[in-house]
Order: sequence, then structure tokens, then C-alpha cells
Amino acid sequence: MGDRILFLGTGGDSIVVGKQYRGSGGIILQVEGNQFHIDPGPGSLVMAKLYGINLRENTAVFLSHNHLNHAAGANSVISAMTHNGLDKKGVLVGNNSSINGTQESEPFVHSFYKTCVERYIALDYGKKVGINHIDIRLMKTKHSDENAVGFKIFSKKFTLGYTSDTEYRKTIAEQYRNCDILILNVPCPGSTEQKGVMNTEQAQKFIQEAHPRLAIITHFGIKMLQADPLYEAREIQKSTGIQVISAKDGMELNPVSFSSSVRQKTLKGY
Repeated sequence: MGDRILFLGTGGDSIVVGKQYRGSGGIILQVEGNQFHIDPGPGSLVMAKLYGINLRENTAVFLSHNHLNHAAGANSVISAMTHNGLDKKGVLVGNNSSINGTQESEPFVHSFYKTCVERYIALDYGKKVGINHIDIRLMKTKHSDENAVGFKIFSKKFTLGYTSDTEYRKTIAEQYRNCDILILNVPCPGSTEQKGVMNTEQAQKFIQEAHPRLAIITHFGIKMLQADPLYEAREIQKSTGIQVISAKDGMELNPVSFSSSVRQKTLKGY
């Protein structure tokens, strides 16, 4: 298993996900022999099958918050990776609301599926967890799920940031400095305002502050699709001078290609 990032969906609002204009299966990160499934939404099993992902190989499932687009596929993914608990394996890492629920909402992860994994962990932002020599830090967000988190994943070869759903705040963007790759959820184009999430103009500020080697925008709403995410990504790249990619369903890339350590090794001797 080589290192790669694979998008099992890039849909980001109820219209896009409800009509499946874009998939909503989450993101697969394969790193150092581990397979992490981040934010599996509706259709995760179908998208995994479509793009050749064996969910039995999942090492861990990560849930950034307790919303349908990010956690509705968690039970089916855990069932697939554990043979419905017959082969207890893997780790479930989520924010408190996705694991334990709140006074207003039940968690998407049912109690039974928590028993199917080797361990499950509910964490607040600022906490860290280690899985097979990969360190993961939970990052602060500003979203309607007050317990929502982002993830910063540290491997030997690269550092990956995933903002999940959040408004732009300078202090939030600062958390993602020194990322080789930064994945941002950007449902809205241009200056279109929507509480709890970013638009293109806010993503520009976020990327300028975090200054990754590569930025990838995903999680598109219907207005973003109408505006064309490729155009929006180009506008961000023009304004920031940083390479920006608009994700597509099934898009994959090798994160090591954007690693600062690899580039330093390549430049030795010049």
C-alpha cells in the first residue's frame, strides 16, 4: 500500500449530496501502511467499491463532527471493516458530538458499532492521538456543531491538514502552518456568505495565513458547482501564489510528492 490521498466524494451541502451531483463518501488517506477513512458520509460503501477501496483495510475512521455529510456512513463503514463486529479491529476517532451526541442530537455512530472496533476515542480540539506511529492533532473550528474539529496528521514524510467545516478565523488558520498539503472545505463561491463554513474569498485568507505547499478545495455546495470549482481554485491560486487544486470525485494524489523533506533531498547537490 503506497501513500496516497483519494477523494470518495466532494459534495458539501444537502442539495448536492441529496441528488448526488457529487459523491459524499469522505476521504481516504493511505500512509505508511495505514488506511484512514475521514468523514464517511452517505454512499461511502458505493464510492469505496467504485474506486477500488477495500474497507477491510481501514486502520481508523475519523469523524470531524456529527453532521450527515460527515458521519452518516460511519456505521456501514465500521460494519464493512469489521464484518459487523465478528472481526473486531481498527480505531474510531471523533469529536464528542459524533461519538456521544449532545442534548439536542443523537450521535450518528450507534452504540453497537462502537463495540465493533478495538477502541473508540472522543476528543476535543487541542488533543492528540497516535495511531501506528502517525500523530493526529485535533484542531479548532467555528461551526454550527460547537464541538467540531479539524485534523492535522503528521507522518514521517509529510504533514496533512484537513479543516473540515469552519468559518475563517486567523487563529484557526494559524493552526495549519507548516502543512505540506491542506484540504479545505469550501462550499460557497466568491463572497457568498453562509454561517459556519468558508467561501472562496475566506479560503484565500486562510491559505495565505497557513501557507501550505499545496491547497485542495472540496466539499462543494450547489452554488459552488454552478460557479465552477475549477475557476474558483484558479482565482485563489492567483491571489495567493500557492498551488490550489479543485478536488473531483475519485481524484487521487501522492502526498509525498509535496513533502518538504522530499524536496530538500532532491535539491541536495545543487
